[in-house]
Amino acid sequence: ILMPWIRALTCAALACSSSLAFAAPPRPAPAVQADRLAGLPDFVDGVVAGQIASRQVAGAVVTVVADGRVLFTRGYGFANVAKQVPVDGARTLFRPGSVSKLFTWVALMQQIEAGKVDLDADVNRYLDYRIPDFNGAPIRVRDLMSHSPGMSDLGGFLFDSPDKITPYQQWIKAHIPQRLWAPGTEIAYSNYGAALAGYIVERVSGEAYPDYVERHIFAPLGMTSTTFREPLPPALAARMADGHKWVDGQLVPKPYEYLSSIMPAGSASATAPDMARFMLALLGGGALDGKRILSAQSVALLESDLYANVPGLPGMAHGFLVERQAGPRMVGHAGNTVDFHSDLVIAPERNIGLFISFTGGPESGIARTELRNALIGRLFPQAPAPRYTGKSAPVLGSYRANRRDYSAPPEPENDIKVEASGAHIVTVTAAGRKTAYEQIGPAEYEEITGARAGGPYDRIKFFGDSQDPRLSFASMPYETFHLVKP
Repeated sequence: ILMPWIRALTCAALACSSSLAFAAPPRPAPAVQADRLAGLPDFVDGVVAGQIASRQVAGAVVTVVADGRVLFTRGYGFANVAKQVPVDGARTLFRPGSVSKLFTWVALMQQIEAGKVDLDADVNRYLDYRIPDFNGAPIRVRDLMSHSPGMSDLGGFLFDSPDKITPYQQWIKAHIPQRLWAPGTEIAYSNYGAALAGYIVERVSGEAYPDYVERHIFAPLGMTSTTFREPLPPALAARMADGHKWVDGQLVPKPYEYLSSIMPAGSASATAPDMARFMLALLGGGALDGKRILSAQSVALLESDLYANVPGLPGMAHGFLVERQAGPRMVGHAGNTVDFHSDLVIAPERNIGLFISFTGGPESGIARTELRNALIGRLFPQAPAPRYTGKSAPVLGSYRANRRDYSAPPEPENDIKVEASGAHIVTVTAAGRKTAYEQIGPAEYEEITGARAGGPYDRIKFFGDSQDPRLSFASMPYETFHLVKP
Protein backbone atom coordinates (compact mmCIF):
# COMPACT_ATOMS: atom_id res chain seq x y z
CA ILE A 1 0.00 0.00 0.00
CA LEU A 2 2.80 2.27 -0.96
CA MET A 3 1.55 4.41 -3.79
CA PRO A 4 -1.35 6.73 -2.90
CA TRP A 5 -3.00 6.40 -6.33
CA ILE A 6 -3.13 2.59 -6.26
CA ARG A 7 -6.08 1.28 -4.29
CA ALA A 8 -7.78 -2.12 -4.15
CA LEU A 9 -11.46 -1.97 -3.20
CA THR A 10 -11.84 -5.57 -2.07
CA CYS A 11 -12.96 6.92 16.17
CA ALA A 12 -12.43 4.83 18.93
CA ALA A 13 -9.29 3.63 20.62
CA LEU A 14 -8.93 -0.10 21.05
CA ALA A 15 -6.88 -1.92 23.65
CA CYS A 16 -3.37 -0.52 23.63
CA SER A 17 -0.39 -0.90 25.88
CA SER A 18 2.96 0.79 26.25
CA SER A 19 4.26 -2.01 28.43
CA LEU A 20 6.39 -4.84 27.09
CA ALA A 21 4.89 -7.04 29.79
CA PHE A 22 2.07 -7.65 27.30
CA ALA A 23 1.19 -11.35 27.54
CA ALA A 24 2.05 -13.42 24.50
CA PRO A 25 -0.97 -15.48 23.36
CA PRO A 26 -0.57 -19.23 23.16
CA ARG A 27 0.21 -20.61 19.71
CA PRO A 28 -1.54 -23.98 19.53
CA ALA A 29 -1.11 -26.43 16.69
CA PRO A 30 -2.96 -25.50 13.49
CA ALA A 31 -6.67 -26.24 13.42
CA VAL A 32 -6.88 -26.10 9.63
CA GLN A 33 -8.13 -29.33 8.09
CA ALA A 34 -5.25 -31.43 6.75
CA ASP A 35 -6.87 -31.80 3.34
CA ARG A 36 -7.01 -28.02 2.89
CA LEU A 37 -3.27 -27.74 3.40
CA ALA A 38 -2.45 -30.88 1.44
CA GLY A 39 -4.22 -29.67 -1.68
CA LEU A 40 -3.07 -26.07 -1.44
CA PRO A 41 -0.15 -26.14 -3.94
CA ASP A 42 -2.35 -27.54 -6.71
CA PHE A 43 -5.07 -25.05 -5.82
CA VAL A 44 -2.63 -22.14 -6.16
CA ASP A 45 -1.26 -23.53 -9.42
CA GLY A 46 -4.76 -23.47 -10.88
CA VAL A 47 -5.60 -19.97 -9.71
CA VAL A 48 -2.35 -18.43 -10.98
CA ALA A 49 -2.55 -20.25 -14.31
CA GLY A 50 -5.88 -18.58 -14.93
CA GLN A 51 -4.52 -15.20 -13.86
CA ILE A 52 -1.53 -15.42 -16.20
CA ALA A 53 -4.01 -16.05 -18.99
CA SER A 54 -6.41 -13.25 -18.09
CA ARG A 55 -4.90 -10.69 -15.67
CA GLN A 56 -1.79 -9.27 -17.41
CA VAL A 57 0.44 -11.23 -15.02
CA ALA A 58 4.08 -11.45 -16.07
CA GLY A 59 5.39 -13.34 -13.05
CA ALA A 60 4.57 -14.21 -9.45
CA VAL A 61 5.88 -15.93 -6.33
CA VAL A 62 3.83 -17.61 -3.61
CA THR A 63 5.01 -19.14 -0.34
CA VAL A 64 2.96 -20.61 2.50
CA VAL A 65 4.26 -21.60 5.94
CA ALA A 66 2.42 -23.79 8.44
CA ASP A 67 3.23 -25.36 11.79
CA GLY A 68 6.81 -24.11 11.84
CA ARG A 69 7.82 -25.18 8.34
CA VAL A 70 7.59 -24.05 4.73
CA LEU A 71 4.61 -25.82 3.18
CA PHE A 72 5.55 -24.79 -0.37
CA THR A 73 7.18 -22.03 -2.42
CA ARG A 74 6.37 -21.60 -6.10
CA GLY A 75 7.39 -19.28 -8.90
CA TYR A 76 5.19 -18.58 -11.94
CA GLY A 77 5.60 -16.91 -15.30
CA PHE A 78 8.55 -14.74 -16.27
CA ALA A 79 10.91 -12.40 -14.43
CA ASN A 80 11.45 -10.74 -17.82
CA VAL A 81 8.89 -11.46 -20.52
CA ALA A 82 10.93 -10.03 -23.40
CA LYS A 83 13.93 -12.25 -22.61
CA GLN A 84 11.77 -15.19 -21.49
CA VAL A 85 13.59 -15.41 -18.16
CA PRO A 86 11.44 -17.67 -15.95
CA VAL A 87 10.67 -16.85 -12.33
CA ASP A 88 12.64 -19.12 -10.01
CA GLY A 89 10.59 -19.42 -6.84
CA ALA A 90 13.74 -20.06 -4.80
CA ARG A 91 15.98 -17.34 -6.21
CA THR A 92 14.07 -14.56 -8.01
CA LEU A 93 13.73 -11.30 -6.07
CA PHE A 94 10.45 -9.34 -6.03
CA ARG A 95 9.60 -5.94 -4.56
CA PRO A 96 7.28 -6.33 -1.54
CA GLY A 97 6.48 -2.59 -1.52
CA SER A 98 4.89 -1.56 1.76
CA VAL A 99 5.26 -5.05 3.18
CA SER A 100 8.76 -3.63 3.77
CA LYS A 101 7.28 -1.60 6.61
CA LEU A 102 6.94 -4.72 8.74
CA PHE A 103 10.74 -4.86 8.96
CA THR A 104 10.73 -1.23 10.10
CA TRP A 105 8.18 -1.91 12.84
CA VAL A 106 10.22 -4.90 14.02
CA ALA A 107 13.34 -2.72 14.06
CA LEU A 108 11.50 -0.03 16.03
CA MET A 109 10.21 -2.63 18.48
CA GLN A 110 13.78 -3.85 19.00
CA GLN A 111 14.69 -0.34 20.11
CA ILE A 112 11.63 -0.19 22.37
CA GLU A 113 12.76 -3.48 23.92
CA ALA A 114 16.22 -1.99 24.42
CA GLY A 115 14.73 0.97 26.29
CA LYS A 116 15.95 3.47 23.70
CA VAL A 117 12.46 4.39 22.41
CA ASP A 118 9.24 5.03 24.33
CA LEU A 119 5.91 4.34 22.62
CA ASP A 120 4.35 7.42 24.22
CA ALA A 121 7.23 9.81 23.60
CA ASP A 122 7.06 12.80 21.27
CA VAL A 123 8.88 11.72 18.10
CA ASN A 124 10.90 14.93 18.27
CA ARG A 125 12.80 13.47 21.24
CA TYR A 126 14.67 11.24 18.77
CA LEU A 127 15.12 13.61 15.82
CA ASP A 128 17.67 16.20 14.75
CA TYR A 129 14.92 18.34 13.18
CA ARG A 130 11.44 19.23 14.40
CA ILE A 131 7.98 17.99 13.39
CA PRO A 132 5.49 20.77 14.24
CA ASP A 133 2.78 20.05 16.81
CA PHE A 134 -0.91 20.29 15.93
CA ASN A 135 -2.56 22.74 18.33
CA GLY A 136 -0.03 21.71 20.94
CA ALA A 137 -0.41 17.96 20.35
CA PRO A 138 2.84 16.21 19.37
CA ILE A 139 3.05 13.03 17.31
CA ARG A 140 3.87 10.08 19.54
CA VAL A 141 5.80 7.00 18.44
CA ARG A 142 2.62 4.94 18.75
CA ASP A 143 0.87 7.34 16.34
CA LEU A 144 3.40 6.33 13.68
CA MET A 145 2.59 2.66 14.29
CA SER A 146 -1.16 3.26 13.95
CA HIS A 147 -0.76 5.50 10.88
CA SER A 148 -2.50 8.30 12.76
CA PRO A 149 0.03 11.19 12.79
CA GLY A 150 -2.63 13.49 11.34
CA MET A 151 -0.61 14.28 8.20
CA SER A 152 -1.27 14.83 4.53
CA ASP A 153 -0.10 12.08 2.21
CA LEU A 154 2.81 12.74 -0.14
CA GLY A 155 4.02 11.53 -3.51
CA GLY A 156 7.07 12.39 -5.54
CA PHE A 157 9.37 9.77 -4.06
CA LEU A 158 9.55 7.17 -6.83
CA PHE A 159 12.20 7.47 -9.57
CA ASP A 160 13.47 5.48 -12.54
CA SER A 161 17.15 6.33 -12.06
CA PRO A 162 19.46 6.25 -9.02
CA ASP A 163 20.77 9.67 -10.07
CA LYS A 164 17.42 11.20 -9.08
CA ILE A 165 17.32 9.80 -5.56
CA THR A 166 17.59 12.07 -2.54
CA PRO A 167 18.80 10.12 0.53
CA TYR A 168 15.77 9.52 2.70
CA GLN A 169 17.32 11.30 5.70
CA GLN A 170 17.38 14.49 3.59
CA TRP A 171 14.07 13.87 1.83
CA ILE A 172 11.99 13.60 5.00
CA LYS A 173 13.48 16.82 6.36
CA ALA A 174 12.64 18.68 3.14
CA HIS A 175 9.12 17.25 2.78
CA ILE A 176 7.40 17.50 6.17
CA PRO A 177 3.70 16.94 5.36
CA GLN A 178 0.95 19.36 6.24
CA ARG A 179 -0.60 18.74 9.68
CA LEU A 180 -4.38 18.32 9.34
CA TRP A 181 -5.84 16.98 12.58
CA ALA A 182 -4.74 15.93 16.04
CA PRO A 183 -2.52 12.82 16.09
CA GLY A 184 -4.05 9.62 17.37
CA THR A 185 -7.58 10.60 16.32
CA GLU A 186 -7.95 9.38 12.72
CA ILE A 187 -6.04 6.81 10.65
CA ALA A 188 -4.80 7.98 7.25
CA TYR A 189 -1.99 5.83 5.88
CA SER A 190 1.37 7.59 6.03
CA ASN A 191 4.46 6.56 4.10
CA TYR A 192 6.15 9.55 5.68
CA GLY A 193 5.37 8.25 9.17
CA ALA A 194 6.93 4.87 8.42
CA ALA A 195 10.04 6.52 6.93
CA LEU A 196 10.24 8.63 10.10
CA ALA A 197 10.09 5.46 12.22
CA GLY A 198 13.07 4.08 10.31
CA TYR A 199 14.95 7.31 10.84
CA ILE A 200 14.30 7.05 14.59
CA VAL A 201 15.82 3.56 14.52
CA GLU A 202 18.84 4.94 12.71
CA ARG A 203 19.23 7.83 15.14
CA VAL A 204 18.95 5.86 18.40
CA SER A 205 20.98 2.85 17.22
CA GLY A 206 23.76 4.84 15.55
CA GLU A 207 23.57 2.52 12.52
CA ALA A 208 22.52 3.42 8.98
CA TYR A 209 19.08 1.97 8.34
CA PRO A 210 20.04 -0.63 5.66
CA ASP A 211 22.97 -1.74 7.83
CA TYR A 212 20.73 -2.02 10.88
CA VAL A 213 18.08 -4.26 9.32
CA GLU A 214 20.76 -6.47 7.76
CA ARG A 215 22.59 -6.94 11.06
CA HIS A 216 19.63 -7.24 13.39
CA ILE A 217 16.89 -8.88 11.28
CA PHE A 218 18.11 -10.35 7.99
CA ALA A 219 21.39 -11.91 9.17
CA PRO A 220 19.97 -13.59 12.30
CA LEU A 221 17.08 -15.02 10.27
CA GLY A 222 19.27 -16.21 7.40
CA MET A 223 17.56 -13.85 4.94
CA THR A 224 20.54 -13.65 2.61
CA SER A 225 18.59 -12.38 -0.41
CA THR A 226 16.80 -9.41 1.17
CA THR A 227 17.98 -5.80 1.15
CA PHE A 228 16.76 -2.21 1.33
CA ARG A 229 19.77 -1.01 -0.69
CA GLU A 230 19.36 0.76 -4.02
CA PRO A 231 20.87 0.17 -6.51
CA LEU A 232 20.82 -3.52 -5.69
CA PRO A 233 24.12 -5.25 -4.94
CA PRO A 234 25.26 -6.89 -8.21
CA ALA A 235 24.74 -10.47 -7.00
CA LEU A 236 21.10 -9.69 -6.16
CA ALA A 237 20.48 -7.49 -9.19
CA ALA A 238 21.18 -10.49 -11.44
CA ARG A 239 18.22 -12.29 -9.84
CA MET A 240 15.74 -9.38 -9.69
CA ALA A 241 12.40 -9.67 -11.48
CA ASP A 242 11.62 -6.75 -13.77
CA GLY A 243 8.56 -4.60 -13.53
CA HIS A 244 6.34 -4.65 -16.60
CA LYS A 245 3.84 -2.36 -18.29
CA TRP A 246 0.97 -3.23 -20.59
CA VAL A 247 1.47 -1.72 -24.06
CA ASP A 248 -0.81 -2.50 -26.98
CA GLY A 249 -1.78 -5.84 -25.53
CA GLN A 250 1.75 -6.89 -24.61
CA LEU A 251 3.85 -6.97 -21.44
CA VAL A 252 6.95 -4.82 -21.77
CA PRO A 253 9.75 -4.77 -19.12
CA LYS A 254 10.36 -1.47 -17.31
CA PRO A 255 13.38 0.10 -15.60
CA TYR A 256 13.91 -0.59 -11.91
CA GLU A 257 11.85 1.53 -9.49
CA TYR A 258 13.91 3.48 -6.95
CA LEU A 259 12.23 4.13 -3.60
CA SER A 260 15.19 5.13 -1.46
CA SER A 261 13.75 8.58 -0.80
CA ILE A 262 11.42 6.86 1.70
CA MET A 263 13.65 3.82 2.23
CA PRO A 264 12.19 2.36 5.48
CA ALA A 265 8.66 2.65 4.06
CA GLY A 266 9.12 0.52 0.98
CA SER A 267 12.46 -0.02 -0.77
CA ALA A 268 13.03 -3.68 0.12
CA SER A 269 13.70 -6.43 -2.41
CA ALA A 270 13.42 -10.06 -1.33
CA THR A 271 12.93 -13.66 -2.38
CA ALA A 272 9.92 -15.69 -1.36
CA PRO A 273 12.04 -18.09 0.78
CA ASP A 274 13.37 -15.11 2.74
CA MET A 275 9.85 -13.82 3.32
CA ALA A 276 8.91 -17.32 4.50
CA ARG A 277 11.71 -17.19 7.09
CA PHE A 278 10.44 -13.81 8.30
CA MET A 279 6.92 -15.21 8.73
CA LEU A 280 8.25 -18.27 10.56
CA ALA A 281 10.09 -15.98 12.99
CA LEU A 282 6.93 -13.97 13.67
CA LEU A 283 4.87 -17.12 14.14
CA GLY A 284 7.65 -18.52 16.32
CA GLY A 285 7.36 -15.70 18.82
CA GLY A 286 10.34 -13.78 17.44
CA ALA A 287 12.81 -16.64 16.99
CA LEU A 288 13.87 -19.00 14.21
CA ASP A 289 16.49 -21.76 14.28
CA GLY A 290 17.73 -20.64 17.68
CA LYS A 291 18.18 -16.98 16.65
CA ARG A 292 15.91 -14.40 18.28
CA ILE A 293 15.05 -10.99 16.84
CA LEU A 294 12.29 -10.06 19.34
CA SER A 295 10.82 -11.39 22.55
CA ALA A 296 7.53 -13.24 22.32
CA GLN A 297 5.95 -10.39 24.30
CA SER A 298 7.13 -7.84 21.74
CA VAL A 299 5.76 -9.89 18.83
CA ALA A 300 2.44 -10.16 20.66
CA LEU A 301 2.37 -6.40 21.11
CA LEU A 302 3.09 -5.78 17.43
CA GLU A 303 0.17 -8.03 16.52
CA SER A 304 -2.25 -6.57 19.09
CA ASP A 305 -4.90 -3.91 18.41
CA LEU A 306 -3.80 -0.30 18.70
CA TYR A 307 -6.41 1.93 17.06
CA ALA A 308 -9.35 1.80 14.63
CA ASN A 309 -11.26 4.48 12.77
CA VAL A 310 -14.57 2.91 13.78
CA PRO A 311 -15.51 0.29 16.39
CA GLY A 312 -16.67 -2.99 14.92
CA LEU A 313 -14.30 -3.07 11.94
CA PRO A 314 -10.63 -4.12 11.92
CA GLY A 315 -8.13 -1.37 12.58
CA MET A 316 -4.40 -1.08 13.03
CA ALA A 317 -2.25 -3.26 15.21
CA HIS A 318 1.21 -1.89 16.06
CA GLY A 319 2.27 -1.33 12.45
CA PHE A 320 0.46 -4.42 11.17
CA LEU A 321 -2.92 -4.14 9.46
CA VAL A 322 -5.62 -6.20 11.13
CA GLU A 323 -6.99 -8.38 8.36
CA ARG A 324 -9.63 -10.18 10.44
CA GLN A 325 -10.44 -9.88 14.12
CA ALA A 326 -11.42 -13.49 14.72
CA GLY A 327 -12.09 -16.84 13.10
CA PRO A 328 -9.02 -16.78 13.08
CA ARG A 329 -7.43 -13.42 13.82
CA MET A 330 -5.15 -12.40 10.96
CA VAL A 331 -2.66 -9.54 10.67
CA GLY A 332 -0.28 -8.53 7.92
CA HIS A 333 0.40 -5.92 5.29
CA ALA A 334 -0.19 -5.34 1.60
CA GLY A 335 2.24 -3.57 -0.71
CA ASN A 336 1.87 -1.79 -4.05
CA THR A 337 4.49 -0.06 -6.10
CA VAL A 338 3.70 0.82 -9.70
CA ASP A 339 5.25 -2.46 -10.88
CA PHE A 340 4.77 -4.94 -8.02
CA HIS A 341 1.78 -6.03 -5.94
CA SER A 342 2.34 -8.04 -2.77
CA ASP A 343 0.68 -9.24 0.41
CA LEU A 344 1.76 -10.92 3.65
CA VAL A 345 -0.81 -12.41 6.01
CA ILE A 346 -0.24 -14.43 9.19
CA ALA A 347 -2.75 -16.19 11.43
CA PRO A 348 -0.83 -16.62 14.70
CA GLU A 349 -3.40 -18.80 16.46
CA ARG A 350 -3.36 -21.21 13.48
CA ASN A 351 0.41 -20.92 12.96
CA ILE A 352 -0.01 -20.21 9.24
CA GLY A 353 1.36 -17.45 7.02
CA LEU A 354 1.34 -16.59 3.33
CA PHE A 355 3.29 -14.21 1.11
CA ILE A 356 2.51 -13.44 -2.52
CA SER A 357 3.97 -10.98 -5.02
CA PHE A 358 3.04 -10.25 -8.64
CA THR A 359 4.49 -8.19 -11.46
CA GLY A 360 2.79 -7.33 -14.72
CA GLY A 361 0.29 -4.85 -16.12
CA PRO A 362 -2.27 -2.90 -14.08
CA GLU A 363 -4.55 -5.92 -13.67
CA SER A 364 -1.79 -7.87 -11.91
CA GLY A 365 -2.76 -5.86 -8.81
CA ILE A 366 -6.25 -7.31 -9.08
CA ALA A 367 -4.69 -10.76 -9.47
CA ARG A 368 -2.78 -10.30 -6.20
CA THR A 369 -6.00 -9.50 -4.34
CA GLU A 370 -7.88 -12.35 -6.01
CA LEU A 371 -5.24 -14.91 -5.01
CA ARG A 372 -5.02 -13.57 -1.47
CA ASN A 373 -8.79 -13.82 -1.07
CA ALA A 374 -8.87 -17.27 -2.64
CA LEU A 375 -6.22 -18.52 -0.18
CA ILE A 376 -7.98 -17.01 2.84
CA GLY A 377 -11.35 -18.34 1.70
CA ARG A 378 -9.92 -21.83 1.30
CA LEU A 379 -7.86 -21.92 4.49
CA PHE A 380 -10.22 -20.05 6.79
CA PRO A 381 -13.74 -20.17 5.28
CA GLN A 382 -16.47 -18.14 6.86
CA ALA A 383 -20.22 -17.91 6.44
CA PRO A 384 -22.05 -14.72 5.47
CA ALA A 385 -23.38 -12.74 8.44
CA PRO A 386 -27.11 -12.83 9.22
CA ARG A 387 -28.97 -10.17 7.28
CA TYR A 388 -30.55 -7.16 9.01
CA THR A 389 -34.19 -6.31 8.46
CA GLY A 390 -34.62 -3.40 10.85
CA LYS A 391 -35.25 0.20 9.92
CA SER A 392 -32.19 2.36 9.27
CA ALA A 393 -30.70 4.00 6.23
CA PRO A 394 -27.12 5.04 5.40
CA VAL A 395 -26.08 8.47 4.24
CA LEU A 396 -25.78 8.11 0.46
CA GLY A 397 -23.57 10.18 -1.81
CA SER A 398 -19.92 10.68 -2.72
CA TYR A 399 -17.20 9.93 -0.17
CA ARG A 400 -13.56 11.03 -0.35
CA ALA A 401 -10.58 9.21 1.19
CA ASN A 402 -8.76 10.99 4.00
CA ARG A 403 -5.50 9.58 2.64
CA ARG A 404 -4.49 12.06 -0.05
CA ASP A 405 -2.16 14.97 -0.74
CA TYR A 406 -4.04 17.96 0.69
CA SER A 407 -1.64 20.42 -0.96
CA ALA A 408 -3.07 19.42 -4.35
CA PRO A 409 -6.60 20.14 -5.61
CA PRO A 410 -9.15 17.40 -4.83
CA GLU A 411 -9.80 14.84 -7.54
CA PRO A 412 -13.56 14.16 -7.50
CA GLU A 413 -13.11 11.43 -10.11
CA ASN A 414 -11.40 9.37 -7.39
CA ASP A 415 -14.28 9.70 -4.93
CA ILE A 416 -16.39 6.62 -4.26
CA LYS A 417 -20.13 6.78 -4.88
CA VAL A 418 -22.62 5.06 -2.57
CA GLU A 419 -26.15 4.43 -3.88
CA ALA A 420 -29.20 2.50 -2.72
CA SER A 421 -29.99 -0.63 -4.73
CA GLY A 422 -33.14 -2.15 -3.32
CA ALA A 423 -34.14 -2.82 0.26
CA HIS A 424 -31.12 -3.11 2.58
CA ILE A 425 -28.62 -3.08 -0.31
CA VAL A 426 -26.15 -0.40 -1.33
CA THR A 427 -23.72 -0.33 -4.22
CA VAL A 428 -20.28 1.25 -4.04
CA THR A 429 -18.69 2.47 -7.26
CA ALA A 430 -14.91 2.97 -7.18
CA ALA A 431 -12.49 3.22 -10.10
CA GLY A 432 -15.33 2.32 -12.44
CA ARG A 433 -16.14 -0.92 -10.62
CA LYS A 434 -19.38 -1.50 -8.77
CA THR A 435 -19.72 -3.73 -5.69
CA ALA A 436 -22.96 -4.57 -3.87
CA TYR A 437 -23.27 -4.79 -0.09
CA GLU A 438 -26.22 -6.14 1.92
CA GLN A 439 -27.17 -4.82 5.35
CA ILE A 440 -26.11 -6.84 8.41
CA GLY A 441 -26.60 -4.18 11.11
CA PRO A 442 -28.03 -0.69 11.65
CA ALA A 443 -25.03 0.95 9.94
CA GLU A 444 -23.07 -2.04 8.62
CA TYR A 445 -23.13 -3.86 5.27
CA GLU A 446 -21.42 -7.00 3.95
CA GLU A 447 -20.13 -7.65 0.44
CA ILE A 448 -22.33 -9.79 -1.79
CA THR A 449 -19.97 -12.21 -3.49
CA GLY A 450 -22.31 -14.09 -5.81
CA ALA A 451 -21.21 -17.69 -6.25
CA ARG A 452 -17.98 -17.35 -4.27
CA ALA A 453 -18.22 -19.44 -1.12
CA GLY A 454 -16.17 -19.22 2.04
CA GLY A 455 -15.37 -15.51 1.89
CA PRO A 456 -13.60 -13.37 2.79
CA TYR A 457 -16.49 -10.94 2.78
CA ASP A 458 -15.58 -7.28 2.92
CA ARG A 459 -17.67 -5.02 5.14
CA ILE A 460 -18.45 -1.33 5.20
CA LYS A 461 -19.69 0.72 8.13
CA PHE A 462 -21.25 4.18 8.21
CA PHE A 463 -20.43 6.36 11.22
CA GLY A 464 -19.69 9.95 12.23
CA ASP A 465 -22.40 12.56 12.74
CA SER A 466 -24.64 14.81 10.67
CA GLN A 467 -21.83 17.34 10.29
CA ASP A 468 -19.27 14.74 9.16
CA PRO A 469 -20.72 11.44 7.88
CA ARG A 470 -18.00 8.84 7.35
CA LEU A 471 -17.56 5.41 5.81
CA SER A 472 -14.90 2.75 6.44
CA PHE A 473 -14.09 -0.58 4.80
CA ALA A 474 -12.93 -3.67 6.70
CA SER A 475 -10.43 -4.28 3.89
CA MET A 476 -8.92 -0.79 4.27
CA PRO A 477 -8.28 -0.18 7.97
CA TYR A 478 -5.55 2.30 7.01
CA GLU A 479 -7.92 5.08 5.88
CA THR A 480 -11.51 6.29 6.07
CA PHE A 481 -13.85 8.21 3.79
CA HIS A 482 -15.71 11.46 4.47
CA LEU A 483 -18.92 12.52 2.76
CA VAL A 484 -18.28 15.35 0.30
CA LYS A 485 -21.50 15.36 -1.74
CA PRO A 486 -24.87 13.92 -0.63
